[in-house]
Amino acid sequence: MRRFAPLGMIAVFACTPMTPGIAVQSMAQLPHDDHSYAQLEEARVTHVSLDLTPNFSAQRIAGTARLTIERSPGADSLILDVRDLTIKSVTDSRGQVLGFRIGAADPILGSPLAIALASTDNTIAIDYETSPAAAAVQWLTAAQTAGRKMPFLFTQGESILTRTWVPTQDTPSQRQTYDATIHVPEGMRAVMSAEHVAPEGVKDSHGLSVYSFRMEHPIPPYLIALSIGDLAFRPIGSRTGVYAEPTVVDKAASEFVEVDQMIAAAEKLFGPYRWGRYDILVLPPSFPYGGMENPTLTFATPTVLAGDRSLVSLVAHELA
Repeated sequence: MRRFAPLGMIAVFACTPMTPGIAVQSMAQLPHDDHSYAQLEEARVTHVSLDLTPNFSAQRIAGTARLTIERSPGADSLILDVRDLTIKSVTDSRGQVLGFRIGAADPILGSPLAIALASTDNTIAIDYETSPAAAAVQWLTAAQTAGRKMPFLFTQGESILTRTWVPTQDTPSQRQTYDATIHVPEGMRAVMSAEHVAPEGVKDSHGLSVYSFRMEHPIPPYLIALSIGDLAFRPIGSRTGVYAEPTVVDKAASEFVEVDQMIAAAEKLFGPYRWGRYDILVLPPSFPYGGMENPTLTFATPTVLAGDRSLVSLVAHELA
């Protein structure tokens, strides 16, 4: 793996004055990651709350990321990783504007987003929009799907691409919980690597379908995953099921009918499965990967649907 030289400290930026922050009892020392601008020993993100709306025609996602942080005594700034993001505003929990600065961009690492923290507030809200060039967000046309009726979206954050659609500390060493509210066009379904709080969606005032998610286990940012499209669901067991396009979902459910047995075998080896549900999302034919072990929702290539279950060992790999 190519290694990069350590990054220099971010220059002091012209913004609102910084005052000492709230101390926390413990800020465990983490190894420095040369592929992140985050200064984890100063302030770190512990929870991300997303409220996002995709625009398929513009190939952009817009909305708000509300971050909960903890910080060391005296810390007055938070450094995040961003790449190809337009930051519109940063505020605290009371709606007060916070000063911020985006540093010089690296073609791989993106830029540091430095935010001046309020003295008594550990919640910040970032209003932002992604770029059509966001490396983690794949926009498929209807012609690239199996059903050929609706466009499709999926994210692939591994290993440091989540910063192209979520402003956060994008390093595997910094694990975070998250929740999300996703607004999608009518007829589409959103799924994520999290518990589905509103799996069938509800209508908002703009006629969009709103899906809600919650991940209570801390995970590295690259495992925050989203997919949106013409998706149907078929249950397999009490804690398992398959999402896929309507033209594929029955075939997928038949192919993965033994997934509960695979989970039971894994539990005999490693103990209870601790993530609640284990569902599989079968992506459109243009999905360029074999699979991705996103928590609660494995992203899988449709090429494993051989018809004789000869390729479902992919599940064992992703489940492990």
